[in-house]
Amino acid sequence: MILDRTTKERDFKALCEALLSARDADEMARFLTDLTTPGEREALAERWRVAQLLEAGKSYREISAETGVSTTTVTRVARFLAQEPHQGYRLILDRLKGTAR
Repeated sequence: MILDRTTKERDFKALCEALLSARDADEMARFLTDLTTPGEREALAERWRVAQLLEAGKSYREISAETGVSTTTVTRVARFLAQEPHQGYRLILDRLKGTAR
């Protein structure tokens, strides 16, 4: 069975709502541990770390050397941080700094 786009979007929205229901970091960790594989959790954590290091002004090469993440991944995160319309990284980075719009 192939799900149509509307169903996939509805399912993604439901996942977002489920993520928002966690009351603290421990509950979120428990949910993500059940929801994802160890590799998926590692990839998500790596991307988030890359976003934070980019925000701190580190170069792509410095980030790659410090984290072991490929420069391709660093470039991808940088593109989403600076250019893509979603601005999810920016929103959360700013919120954590207390400057969210």
